[in-house]
Amino acid sequence: MRDFSVRPEIQDFAPYVPGLTIEQIQERYGLNTVIKLASNENPLGTSPLVQKAIAKNAARAFRYPENHSPRLVKAIAQTAGVSEDCILVGNGSDEIIDMLFRMKGIPGKSNVVCYENSFAMYRMCAKLTDLEYREIPRDDDLELPLAAMAEAADENTAMVIVTSPDNPTGLAATVDDLSVLAGVLPKDCLLVVDEAYIEFAWPPESYSPVQAFDLFENLVALRTFSKAYGLAGLRVGYGILPPKLAALMKNARIPFTVNLLAEEAALAALEDEVFFNETLQLVMHGREYFTEELTRLGCKVWPSQSNFVMFEPPKPAQTVFKALLKKGIIVRPLGSFGLGTCIRVNVGTNAENTTFIKKLEDILNG
Repeated sequence: MRDFSVRPEIQDFAPYVPGLTIEQIQERYGLNTVIKLASNENPLGTSPLVQKAIAKNAARAFRYPENHSPRLVKAIAQTAGVSEDCILVGNGSDEIIDMLFRMKGIPGKSNVVCYENSFAMYRMCAKLTDLEYREIPRDDDLELPLAAMAEAADENTAMVIVTSPDNPTGLAATVDDLSVLAGVLPKDCLLVVDEAYIEFAWPPESYSPVQAFDLFENLVALRTFSKAYGLAGLRVGYGILPPKLAALMKNARIPFTVNLLAEEAALAALEDEVFFNETLQLVMHGREYFTEELTRLGCKVWPSQSNFVMFEPPKPAQTVFKALLKKGIIVRPLGSFGLGTCIRVNVGTNAENTTFIKKLEDILNG
């Protein structure tokens, strides 16, 4: 058998570890009902308008989509309040992240600044593109170390990446803080703000710099349809970028990365304001409920601007996680984030939230 070689640094590559599926837990423990609160998915599922759009266009799946999704670009630009030439749609925001690393960084020379306990995709992309990955430590409260990130950036820094609201803590940087950070970065350095959860931040004008996008020369904002819009299974995301950078990335990308049904679904999702607002209402109520109840149960809880809450239980996190699995509740232990004492739980329906708290209370008091 041939032994196909790859670059030495890729041979020990640590893969992304996804959350467990409902089917896996049903089979493992012989359960009929499993509640999944591990992957930050939309608690209401998929919009009825989206379902109709998919069904309506299913017979067209043999056709190629229109390259670069111009109808969706127009709709996103109107929703975000920016010009169309700033929008680049991708196969999830992960595609835009990957392109940024490959196009902005110079292999073996450039560096990227991020902070610890963050999304594994950034480190993976840095390793694949041979960019130095500068990981800034956080304090005990896990606050976003924006000042230290600015200090770590130099003339070879391609990007400084801030996830806001942050996964897995739920903490968010304010517009004022991000404006200061953008203003002190080196001339050719991008400030990349991953806003996968920005729809859940309140009040929104306090947290998203996109509202003042014209005032930034070096800002890239990344957004997704996976969370608030309920399209995680269709993989649609986008970047809001300086127009010149957006044009360069558009010219260099592979064709047809957003499939036809995904584009139609995303267009329908933007139209369904009722579903979107119901999602926000449910999530904001649910995270308040989680914060109060988890605190009552003796857990340390981080304040969240996202659709999930991170907490540290009074018993070992792995013990709690495994006990919940046996009871048919999937949450996310955070050892892969370097936070082995903590658990992340996303907001579900009211009934799912109540069931989770009841079963967790039984475990903690058992």
